[in-house]
Parts: sequence; structure tokens; C-alpha cells
Amino acid sequence: MSKKRARYINRELSWLEFNQRVLDQACDDSLPLLERLKFLAISSSNLDEFFMVRVGGLQVLADEDSNHRDASEMTPEQQLDAISQRTHRLTGDQIVCYLEQLEPALTEAGIRRTHSSNLTQQQENSLHRVLDNEIFPTLTPMVVTSSHDFPLLINQTLNVCVRLRPGPMDDDAPRFSIIPLGRAAPRFVTLPSEGGYAYMLLEDVLLRYIERFFPGEEIIECVPFRITRNADLSVREDQAADLLVQMSRVLDARKQSHCVRLEISDQVTSRTFNFLKQVLDVDDCHVYASPGPLDLAAFMQLTAVSGFEKYKLPAWKPQPSPMVDPARTMFECITDHDILLLHPYESFDPVVRLVEEAADDPDVLAIKQILYRTSRDSAIAAALARAAQRGKSVTAIVELKARFDEARNIEWAKSLEQSEVQVIYGIRGLKTHAKTCIIVRREAHGVQRYVHFGTGNYNEATARIYSDVSYMTISEDLAADATSFFNAICGYSQPQKYRKLEAAPTGLRDRILELIASETEFRRQGQKASISAKLNSLVDPAIIDALYKASNAGVKIRLNIRGICCLRPGVKKLSENIKVVSIIDQFLEHSRILHFRHGGDDLVFISSADWMPRNLNRRIELLVPIEDPVCQQRLLDSLDAYFKDNQRSHRLERDGSYTRLQPDGSAALFRSQLYHCQQAVDAVKRLEQSQPTLFQPHRASGQAS
Repeated sequence: MSKKRARYINRELSWLEFNQRVLDQACDDSLPLLERLKFLAISSSNLDEFFMVRVGGLQVLADEDSNHRDASEMTPEQQLDAISQRTHRLTGDQIVCYLEQLEPALTEAGIRRTHSSNLTQQQENSLHRVLDNEIFPTLTPMVVTSSHDFPLLINQTLNVCVRLRPGPMDDDAPRFSIIPLGRAAPRFVTLPSEGGYAYMLLEDVLLRYIERFFPGEEIIECVPFRITRNADLSVREDQAADLLVQMSRVLDARKQSHCVRLEISDQVTSRTFNFLKQVLDVDDCHVYASPGPLDLAAFMQLTAVSGFEKYKLPAWKPQPSPMVDPARTMFECITDHDILLLHPYESFDPVVRLVEEAADDPDVLAIKQILYRTSRDSAIAAALARAAQRGKSVTAIVELKARFDEARNIEWAKSLEQSEVQVIYGIRGLKTHAKTCIIVRREAHGVQRYVHFGTGNYNEATARIYSDVSYMTISEDLAADATSFFNAICGYSQPQKYRKLEAAPTGLRDRILELIASETEFRRQGQKASISAKLNSLVDPAIIDALYKASNAGVKIRLNIRGICCLRPGVKKLSENIKVVSIIDQFLEHSRILHFRHGGDDLVFISSADWMPRNLNRRIELLVPIEDPVCQQRLLDSLDAYFKDNQRSHRLERDGSYTRLQPDGSAALFRSQLYHCQQAVDAVKRLEQSQPTLFQPHRASGQAS
């Protein structure tokens, strides 16, 4: 192994290990059954996106005979080979988990997958009705002979390939027909059942009744398959006069991009298999044959079947924050003190309230906000539209290049423009990934600015399942910086030197390197020095090298990296003082929190950015210092909790593998997400107990109050 390869873990292989940890949750029989099924579906969905984006991009590089090598010195071809080997093992583990563990357990619980061999007469009659009313009128077989007349199949939808007996005029040439299942017909066909929930998969229904589609023909073979197309397509912004139009063209191009993966039933014959490989132009290493159902991500639907709540974890309801008084306006609350919210343990409602109150408040002059990803029925986007209609100055940066949310963001951009919101379609050459909102309000003492910073998107739906941080303040320094930040990215002004904030791509990496170097110097001077960071990904070689240097100087470094981590911890004379853990639990860990001891002065930050080249070079990101003592201490307590976890935490080993952590000896069980949930509940109880009981008498009708 070369020195560079020993120094850095390959990014793609690190991500695949993350997805293995997700799958491991599905195999964990200590979790409720439907939670396990959920994790299986997530691991499958994750893999779909990985192939569309990462594998698709690598295939393009390989086809171009690119000499590009990643930080671990692997070429695109070497990475594709390693990915193929690892993903074949991973998909094998997925289907084994489903067939040998989850499906038998689901059957025992009363959620039964029915096969054609054991249908009751009542179920048979029901299937006939569904076939006649929903399936047969919807699906259309298409005869194909070569790639020239092969239908344009929708990305990541199921299809059935049917091989028919050659006719007398066919010269024994195979005859094929493709039935795209699309998204119109239900994947899970509900069947009548005396108890529980019975269903049949759509592809199984077709296999049973396939002759209905080909009357008078002899059917030799009928196999389901699924393709994944390359989605690593982007706008040439130097040639894009109209970004909205160009993004729409990218979405259209994805519909017919090349096939990066073929999934197919392992019952397929060589003749049909070779035909599909040829027309789809896919190599053997990118074919995944399965003995079970394809598209396991679709099984997320079964986790929502009613009547099986005992097979789920108890719902954790977001709690109201004691820092927010519901009887007062958000402006009054933020004026009293800075507010820090830990989602999803604490409700996202105060953030929505802030924007909604701003929209309706006659004293609010302007609202400026970045929208990267929003919910389908976004209350925040609706409030921005309402504010503009009421004569306020409203500016929204809508990032059209937010991958896989482009179509939704295009619609939001158009809708906001129609409401007279000044919409900016992101920034040329960069993705706007920062999360901030500024509200400018006229008050008795003059104009006051209220600012919200976040680690997550302005999305009310994901705020209930992602762990993120919200910070609201009237700090003059941060408000001035936020205004300068908006002016720089919305106009042609050059980025200014900020008082407190730091932004990518101009100075965020340099600030991180400066903070790491400062800890290194403190340690060399004989002082205590430490770094703790919670991030989603760590890839950037310059930052990794700085951490290695700090470790060699004796700085104690704790990293909680949910997904990709290219740093090798625990290597002698390189990273002996670095420990890396990853937590996979009920909520998706998404917050970015940083702590540098700084000689005892404790510098604490939240950020929208992971430590990746894309975030630091090609995205607009923010690093926000949290200096309010109460808010800062909450973040430090939260960070410590993540490093205490011995229930849902995994330790990264020097070889790139992960080990599930277990309690040491008599150590108490500690689960960080449960701790955060309990902290939120206890805070509400303490607030209720501290408030005096008020007795209010009923008054007689008509009596003066």
C-alpha cells in the first residue's frame, strides 16, 4: 500500500461502510421489527443515490480515460472495481437480511407476502378485480428487437422483460417485450385477509397473469428488472444565460442518461440476460442479480401499515423550548436572550413562527432568506410570499442545483416570483448551502435585525427526523455579518471581512486550519489542547493533514463523523490521538458542531458545512460562532453526549472498518439520542414546576371582569 493510500481512506469505500452500518441496524433483532424494515429500505435508497451520483460520475471519468486519482491514489477504474466488489457483498447482505430475517418475522407478525401458489379463492377474485380495473388498463407491453426500439425506461422503476416463443417467420430469433411498471400501478397489491395484512407484489401478480397481456402467444420467460441511470449531470453555468431553463434541461437529460446499474431476478436465463445487457450497454460488474424482490427501498411503505404500532419504536414528540415563551412574540423572545434549539428534540415551530410573524408584522421592513431544500407544503415559503404581497421587501435565494430537489425548487422559485418575491437562482458556479434568515424590523430605538442560523434546511418535515441546530440572535456583529454575506452573494460586491462569521469558499477552510493550528501550538507550549467535532463527512486532505499534525503534537481529538471519513485514526506516529465514532440511530444525525479548547477560552461553532472539498471550494457555506454562555454550554453538553454513546455508536478502525461499541464493564448504558430526548422533556417539566399555579374564578354571566 502506498503512503498516500495508507494516509487516506477512499471516499467511496468509506461511504459504503456507512451504508453497511445502516444495514446493520436492519439486522439488529433488539430493534422493533418495522424499525428494522425501515433501515433496510433506507440502506437500499441510499445505494440507489450512490449509484446515480458517485458511480455515474466515476463511469464518465473512466470512459474519458481520465488519469485523475483521488486522495488515496486510486484511479476511476480502480475505484469502480472496488465499489463493484463491495456493493455486491452489500446487496447480498441486504437480500439475506430480508429473506432470512425480516420476511419470516413479518409473516409471523401478520404482514404476509402472498405468493401465487397459496392464494385463497377470495384473494384470487380480488386480484382479478385489481387486474381488470387497475393493472391491465394501465400497463402497456412494448415489443423490442434491439437497442433502437428499446423503450425509454424511467429511472429506478420496475419493469418486466417477457421472452416469447419465436413465430414461424422469425428464423428462431428471440422475441422480447418490455412492460414498464412505472409508478401508476401499486407495488403492493392489498389482498383480503382474515387477520393482519396480506399483499402481493405487483411483479408477482404480473408473472401469474402474464398471458392476459399476450393472448395466443407462448411465453417462455418473464423476469423483473430495474435500471439506475446516471444523475451526475450539471449545468454548464458559463454557457447558461437562463439558469431556470438550463436546470430544466438537466432534469430532462437525466431521463435518458446511460444505465449505471442493472438489477434483475437471478432466475433470468442467459439469453434474456445477454439481451438486456446489450440493449442497456451495461457490463457484468454493474449487474446485480437477486434471489428476492428488487427495489427494497419500496418496502418503506409497509412500515406505515396501520395496526402494527407495537412493532415500531415509540414516537418521540418534539418538545417546546423553554427558551421560547409562547405568550410573547418571537421578536420579544429573541430580544430577551439568544435562542438555541436542538432539533428534532425541540420543536422547529419557533423558526416557522419567526418567519410567519415577520410576514404579518407591519413593522417588518424586509426578509432575506436562503432556501436550499423545503417541504412540499412549506409554511416558510408561503410566509415569504405573503410578506411580499403585503409590501415588504423579500429576497429569497432558491438553490436550483440542490440535487434531486431541483424540480421542487424550480416550482417554488416560480411561485415566489409570482408573489413578487425577489428570487435569486443560486450563485453562478457555486451551490448556496448556507442556512440563514435575516429579518429587518422598525422599532422604537431604530432598525433592529433578527437573524436565524441553522445547520439544517428550512424544511418542517425533515426537522422532525434530522438532528440539527437552530440559533436565533440580535447580535449586532452577527447581524452585520449576515447582511454583508447576503449583499455579497446577491449582488456583485466583493466579499468583505466579517466580524464574527466565516464563509466558504472564501475563508472557511483557512479559518478551520487556523483553529487546528492554534490548538497544535497551545499543546507545543505545554498547555492542554483538544478538538471535538460533529460532522456528516470528513474528506478534505488539507484538514485531515492538519489534524494529523495536531495529533502528533499531542492534541486530543474526538470526531463524530456520521458518514464518510477519509482520515485513518489510531495510526502510530500519524493519528494516535484521534478517535472517530459514528452514530446511526432513530434520527438522522445532521448537525455540525465544533469545539476548540483554545487555551481554556472554549471556541464553539455551528456550521452548514462538512469538511469536504465540495463544501469548502464549490459551495457557499457559513461557520457561526456561538458565544452566548448558555447556548454555548448546551452545545458542549450535546457534543459530550455523542461521545458517551455506547448503544448506537461505532468506532472507526485504522483499516477503514467499524466496530460497534459496547459498554465497558459496569458502565451504564448510554444512548445519545435518548439522552437528548429526555433532556428536552425534563426541561419542559422544570419550567412547568417553576411557574406558580394561578386560580381563576368563574364569574357570573354579565359580571364585569
